[in-house]
Amino acid sequence: MTDTIVGIATAQGAGGVAIVRISGGEAAGLLSQVFRSGRYRPPYESHRMMYGHIMDGDTQVDECMAVYMAAPRTYTREDVCEIHTHGGSTAAALTMKLLIRLGARPAEAGEFTRRAFMNGRIDLSQAEAVMGVISAQSRAALLAEQQQLSGGQSRFIKQAQEQLTTLLAGLEAHIDYPDEIDEEEAVSGLNEGLDALIRSLAGAIDERCARIVREGLRVALCGRPNAGKSTLFNALLGEEKAIVTAIPGTTRDVLDGSFTLDGCLVLLSDTAGLRESEDVVEQIGVERARKAMQEADVALLVVDASQPLTDEDKALLTSPFSCPCATLLNKQDAAVVGPKEAGALGAPSPILCLSAKSGEGLDAVKDYLRSHLRTPQQLLLTHERHMSVARQALERLEAARCSLAIGAPADLAAVDLHEALYLLGRITGESVDEQLLDDIFSRFCVGK
Repeated sequence: MTDTIVGIATAQGAGGVAIVRISGGEAAGLLSQVFRSGRYRPPYESHRMMYGHIMDGDTQVDECMAVYMAAPRTYTREDVCEIHTHGGSTAAALTMKLLIRLGARPAEAGEFTRRAFMNGRIDLSQAEAVMGVISAQSRAALLAEQQQLSGGQSRFIKQAQEQLTTLLAGLEAHIDYPDEIDEEEAVSGLNEGLDALIRSLAGAIDERCARIVREGLRVALCGRPNAGKSTLFNALLGEEKAIVTAIPGTTRDVLDGSFTLDGCLVLLSDTAGLRESEDVVEQIGVERARKAMQEADVALLVVDASQPLTDEDKALLTSPFSCPCATLLNKQDAAVVGPKEAGALGAPSPILCLSAKSGEGLDAVKDYLRSHLRTPQQLLLTHERHMSVARQALERLEAARCSLAIGAPADLAAVDLHEALYLLGRITGESVDEQLLDDIFSRFCVGK
């Protein structure tokens, strides 16, 4: 990469400041051609913010601040310059056009971060975390990406690679020098080390918890019409989003909302009341409600405890759920149904009493939802790609263990171990191809 690239590093739209970023060997020269200051002259001091103007010949483009940052103490480990123009699209776009006319090339999506990776400042998993930080939708997601960006995941993978390399060294010593190192000596301790590595890697793969941290906990409110689902929906959100009336079947479709709980995003779905109906629109709503329940991480079955249990209530309380579910006995201010009666029917546990209208028992509902959350610190792998590759590596390790167990030649196990080592390298970027890099960095925004 010898050319010099330029891109707008801030989001489009109105704002106080827009940043035009330049990276490459000609960055300082390009800055000196467009930046004029009454105080500062090239060569510019590194890492000093300077006040001046962007000039196109004798024409002033914009008042600005500019900074030159000499390699390698930069984001890309190349010479980098940033020009801070007024916000909005025009000033930054005119500055971009001017720099391109002078020889810079427009940056491709993620090209600045790609150069940071190619120049060894960060590994591939850290590069992916950059975009994760930008797109994080909750504090938990942000912490997970920051943990990965700081190298937490890289250290785990590199430790696994070191353990695997040690195991391979003993095995290959026997393969290369069978007369000097017999097979029994070579595989002594190999099975134990392989078992430990498999346990460690398997323990790091938890797709469900990782997705919840990244995207949020999906919660479906379900139950018969007029059980108080919409009132509970509004109470959890802290706003009057759902229409609440005494008329059964007010909610005809799935209504979505979100709130944060201990820094984690909770995606709440208020669904249509579950009952048999001749109304075509209500039938569609019930079908969508059942789909929302199937896709949820957690379901909250809301029961009207102010009325004796109906056959429909009993059928719901005894129906199977595809996800963890709690029974919420609502309308406790006039309750005639208690936990004992619901429990005797085999209602999903825990059984919680509340009044969504007054807020009584709401904390217990939130505590139940908390029990399904994980903190970012509890997860070693959070990206889908990394978990998929790690699972493939795990399969190769298990294949090697199987080969050793049946007494197959040692070189068969060595092939699987080498493949596992290669796969782990695809997480950190030690064994990658251009297609993988293109796929990853194409998802980035241009200025990053």
